[in-house]
Amino acid sequence: MRIGIGYDVHKFGDDRQLILGGINIPYERGLVGHSDADVLTHAIMDSILGALSLGDIGKLFPDTDAEYKDIDSTVLLSRVDEKMKSMEYEIGNIDTVLILQQPKVAPYIEEMRQKLSEVLNIEIDKISIKATTTEWLGFEGRGEGVSAQSVCILNKI
Repeated sequence: MRIGIGYDVHKFGDDRQLILGGINIPYERGLVGHSDADVLTHAIMDSILGALSLGDIGKLFPDTDAEYKDIDSTVLLSRVDEKMKSMEYEIGNIDTVLILQQPKVAPYIEEMRQKLSEVLNIEIDKISIKATTTEWLGFEGRGEGVSAQSVCILNKI
């Protein structure tokens, strides 16, 4: 068994879609990044890569590479999943938390879980997504951005 942790942050910006867990969340602003800036999917990828001792997504998918410009982060998650399986590991479970003041994402959590379970080809009950605010404290509380944390357990196949 291996355990990994992931953390990611992206700031809000105009003229961007808000993509979380592979789902487009209706909101007036989106997250800024080289890819689609899906902070939740990025944290999940980093937790898997960490468990495999393979570094982070910046190492595998550098923001200096035009191939990844505006790429759907679930495509990158599929590549991380392939790498994990080639090393003969499978996901035991993934536990995540989104930290943001606005928008409220609770209505979209089941859709995010479903999308991520499809991308990773695992049972939905192996993916937990929670959301919390910071009670108006910090950059998340001021509405400047979103952060996400992820922990995963990988089991040898």
